[in-house]
Amino acid sequence: MRTALLQSSGRPGSTVENLKVLDEAAGRAAASGAGLLAAAEMFLTGYAIGDDIARLAEPADGDAADAVAEIAGRHGLAIAYGYPERAGESVYNSVQLISADGTRLANYRKTHLFGCFERDHFTPGDQPVVQAELGGLTVGLMICYDVEFPENVRAHALAGTDLLLVPTAQMHPFQFVAESLVPVRAFENQMYVAYVNRVGREGEFEFVGLSVLAGPDGVARTRAGRAEELVVADADPAFLAASREANPYLRDRRPGLYGSLT
Repeated sequence: MRTALLQSSGRPGSTVENLKVLDEAAGRAAASGAGLLAAAEMFLTGYAIGDDIARLAEPADGDAADAVAEIAGRHGLAIAYGYPERAGESVYNSVQLISADGTRLANYRKTHLFGCFERDHFTPGDQPVVQAELGGLTVGLMICYDVEFPENVRAHALAGTDLLLVPTAQMHPFQFVAESLVPVRAFENQMYVAYVNRVGREGEFEFVGLSVLAGPDGVARTRAGRAEELVVADADPAFLAASREANPYLRDRRPGLYGSLT
């Protein structure tokens, strides 16, 4: 499945403007033959927007979701996007996957919150593995800091995730995560990992870009630089099957030895 990564911070503080950015990117992604467009963490509103996070938060089935569904349907491709989700009195840092026909396929709430900023503004999610079927692949959802916990990604591998989408707000000086850790996660868990970052300075944070789609061989299929960019690469089910057959990591596990980890 051809997958497009939208490396952009959009227009922080304006859902309306970010929907326009997403619409334009969806058109370019569809023209490239992509069946899936993935945007960054908190793309719909901006990340470093303080109390506006709560003001702009919407339910998973709110107006913004309807607008993304309309964009997906008009361009004929699935879209995954980060946003602040309102559920009762709680606000979650979430990512939602919407199909090319506008169906809401899956919604994931970030389970591992990073730093005081996130802990001050969000409630952590409690469901580690969220998946959907798309384009012949089992697609899993995760957000930023979550991918830095090997147990998290291994849980997806054991649940059969083929392509792990990771919208992120990766900031300086942690660029080694995009450069080194993500390809290793893809290799050790035998899956594709799409890591989609914000870029540039936003509030107190400097986002480093370097979005990447890494394959199960640990090789980047595409990698963005440090500016706003749309990059495209394929997640190939046939290559994934061959790689899993050749790589023994998951077969050679000895779960009986790992009880002390929990």
